[in-house]
Amino acid sequence: MAGILFIISAPSGSGKSTLVSELRKQVSGVDFSVSWTTRAPRGSEENGREYNFTTREEFKRMIDAGLFLEHAEVFGNHLYGTARSSLDQARRDGHDLVLDIDVQGGSQVRAKMPEAVSIFVLPPSPKELRTRLRNRMRAEGMVDDAELYRRLGEATKEIENYKQYGYILINDFLDRAVAQLEAIVLAERYYRNGEAIAYRQRRVLEVAAACLQVNSQERLKPVLEAFGIDGESGQQQLPFGDEPDDD
Repeated sequence: MAGILFIISAPSGSGKSTLVSELRKQVSGVDFSVSWTTRAPRGSEENGREYNFTTREEFKRMIDAGLFLEHAEVFGNHLYGTARSSLDQARRDGHDLVLDIDVQGGSQVRAKMPEAVSIFVLPPSPKELRTRLRNRMRAEGMVDDAELYRRLGEATKEIENYKQYGYILINDFLDRAVAQLEAIVLAERYYRNGEAIAYRQRRVLEVAAACLQVNSQERLKPVLEAFGIDGESGQQQLPFGDEPDDD
């Protein structure tokens, strides 16, 4: 089996890490690349699990040595990157590899590997994203409204890039989004490697096809409008966030 590279991007709080975790429970032969970062661990994060934590000096040494498939400075003070070794190891094992990276990193990887499968995950609404971000910040032991709304602003900027991605998932119901992600992986294996789908083949291919960006405009429209983004241009048109918080 030839390994397929899957790029998954989403605003912080969209639930992509949970989706990837559930995917790997249900589909074999899928590796996950743990990113490197210079930021400090938050909450219950552990080195080597959520991220590989390192110093800025060591990160720059890795850049100079050409060890990253992609890297970026995020929010002006933290470096994030994907090590080439993750892809090399997956290929040696004949596994697919999932990259959980932001739109900047995704653009770098697609430029180097245009054959990669790209998937963008959207939250269903600004209100739901606020709730998820607030819950995450509480878990990290930090509730800061200024930081919350900074992250919401960054989320909208990221969502504007959805047109760069081949597949679109709207993570409103976890079970459905996991099933859609699983269908995408199985369909890509079927088309690229001729790998048989063991069950409900026609249905799996139909689910994956429905998630293609070109087939997602009807589902996307209300989500984009909620974030004040024009679906035609992909640019923010109106400020969002007018819905009242429940808490």
